[in-house]
Amino acid sequence: MTARERADLPRDSSATSTATSLSAHANPFAALAQPALEYALDAWQRTVLLLDILRQRGNESAEHELEGMPPVLVFEHELLADGRQLPEPANYALLRIVPPADSPTDPALRPFVVIDPRAGHGPGIGGFKADSEIGIALRTGHPCYFITFFYEPCPGQTIESVARAEAAFLQIVGERHPDAPGKPFIIGNCQAGWALMMLAAVAPERTGPLLLAGAPLAYWSGVRGRNPMRYSGGLLGGSWLASLIADLGNGRFDGAWLVENFEQLNPANTLWEKLYDVYAKADTEGPRFLDFERWWGGHFLMNRAEIDWIVQKLFVGNRLTAGEVRSTDGKTVVDLRNVRSPVIIFASWGDNITPPQQALNWIPDLYASDEELVANDQVIVYCLHPTVGHLGIFVSAGVANREHSELFCALDLIDVLPPGLYEAKIEDVAPDLRHRDLVEGRYLMRFERRGIADILALDDGRDDERAFEVVRRVAEVNQHIYDTFASPWVRAMSNELSAQWLRALRPARLERELATDVNPWMAWIGALAPLVREHRAPVSADNPLLTLEHAASAQIVSALDQFRDLRDAWYERAFEAIYASPAMAALVGLRAPAPVNLESPVTVALRKELAARRLHDAEAAIGQGGTLEAFVRVLAYVADRPSAIEERPFNLLRRIAREQQQATGQSGGQADLAAFKTAVRQQSFIVRLDPQRAIRALPALVPDRETRRKLMVAAHRVMTVGGPLSGERLGRYREVAEVMGTGHPREVADSAKGDEAAHQD
Repeated sequence: MTARERADLPRDSSATSTATSLSAHANPFAALAQPALEYALDAWQRTVLLLDILRQRGNESAEHELEGMPPVLVFEHELLADGRQLPEPANYALLRIVPPADSPTDPALRPFVVIDPRAGHGPGIGGFKADSEIGIALRTGHPCYFITFFYEPCPGQTIESVARAEAAFLQIVGERHPDAPGKPFIIGNCQAGWALMMLAAVAPERTGPLLLAGAPLAYWSGVRGRNPMRYSGGLLGGSWLASLIADLGNGRFDGAWLVENFEQLNPANTLWEKLYDVYAKADTEGPRFLDFERWWGGHFLMNRAEIDWIVQKLFVGNRLTAGEVRSTDGKTVVDLRNVRSPVIIFASWGDNITPPQQALNWIPDLYASDEELVANDQVIVYCLHPTVGHLGIFVSAGVANREHSELFCALDLIDVLPPGLYEAKIEDVAPDLRHRDLVEGRYLMRFERRGIADILALDDGRDDERAFEVVRRVAEVNQHIYDTFASPWVRAMSNELSAQWLRALRPARLERELATDVNPWMAWIGALAPLVREHRAPVSADNPLLTLEHAASAQIVSALDQFRDLRDAWYERAFEAIYASPAMAALVGLRAPAPVNLESPVTVALRKELAARRLHDAEAAIGQGGTLEAFVRVLAYVADRPSAIEERPFNLLRRIAREQQQATGQSGGQADLAAFKTAVRQQSFIVRLDPQRAIRALPALVPDRETRRKLMVAAHRVMTVGGPLSGERLGRYREVAEVMGTGHPREVADSAKGDEAAHQD
């Protein structure tokens, strides 16, 4: 048989398969050849794309620096006031955010002011994308302003001059919106939070509600085994190192050092995950990475006086809540109990930079009891996110569209809450929710009453804070030694040229500078990357080498996390061994732990006098007032300090007020909201002071019987938004109806239902 004849014979497929299988068993690497080639090509292409993204980052950083490091806002803005032109110059400025053409703002609405932190980075994190604090404010029609800052501080600039500049800016905003229903709502992000609280304490007449987003005010607080950053001041010997860095910088402190502190908290992300995520998703991750890095890589400067004040007074000294912060002339004491605006605190359990304890423990530092907080006429609302990290508080689209959006919508309600402490709860709206039309936004907002004990329960105890008092004493000694013996020599050896070289050689700047088009080794990347994108051949998701890559990455992350945990545990043990030692406390002259909040006898006497005066005024006002005061008093008495206050009754109140204004031809505005706020706070206090006497005085406040009936109808309509009255609340309602002489409660309820049906028709 010839070869051609053998070729024409039918082939046995099983035999062929068997032969192939035997060949594969004989050479197992042959089966991996194709996946390996595909993976090698994909890995090479992703490497080129990653290098190109880093090249773009370097170019954008260089361009940003040449432009003068402007804020990284995505919104158009215009300069209204430059703090460098003030009598006491500061490198801050007030910007007006120009609303998009498709989202015009209403000048009659309450203005929003966003203040970004000056904590190493530049400004813009509050509005560097559409779903942000500024974006949500514009979307809801509010005029929006942004307080920015420049790269270089002014000569002689201090924290006090910055506060004066911000106060001047708030005055400008207030003057631009005289008809707004309330003073400006101000957002203080991170380190801007403590600055905002100080400003509101010394100039309460210029601030409306305050939102402290991820802002630390109790710097020694935290949970053992979870918050190692608070130990760094003690382990570094106090504040002297910040002074040394500023002296080496020719009197300027480089914010890159603060950014490095943040990055050291999570070495897995800093050393691996951040860039690996870009490498793994090189086709899609570039724009997001570049947008964020434009802000993250912009490091700003501070004067030595500023960083010294921050570290010595706050981070190490923790003097703000103790009332130990004074103006330069010593005449003004910053007492946070002077804040008259509602304070909203947004923190997260996933935040390892500002944990909830540091965001909230200033409350029990200031107020020993719930009664003291109420007597100070203070409203504090806090909202805790379960998982989001520190930066996610400002940049997460989910947080912006849920927590920020709902808190913004509930501002007017927060502004009229009775004095006390509340936790904000944001819930999905149930399909069968009553009066769904009274819910603003996508979620139902509810404010549950809390007490000082609830704040303390979030901590694992505060005994561990005693060691920080020793740290403060040691820091003062070390600072004095450095200022006396070392600082003059360091300043004498430093100059602007050496300072510029030190800043340029910082790794955070150097890695960007080396990855620009100025570097000839990166030139081929810019030319090759477009070709790679044109011929991109991504590997299949089930490629075994890609699976191995992901597993290797997970192992690297796990190893770095284990290193972090061991390092943090060592930090904590070393800190406690040094500063929790009785010997160290005795060495610095600390015999017993000082109270967190020590007031002078004069201050205590003044506060008692103020409380007595308020009590006298409340007793005198029991028999005074009109329909508004009577209406609010009825609501306060029937509710009897409810465990929760939600938005639907308040929104119904606003609807009723609008109906009355339309019927009478009147116009509402700031005066109506202010009057209602005053009535709520006064009548709530009166009801708590003497409930029976307060109710018996109601007929004198509303002499007309028909007006009383309408008042009770409106009150019933508001109080039954969430469901019918029952139990003790129903009994109190019957008691008020009997005092007012409006007939059986059922008759009033039927009248309320009729009025509501007429309104719906």
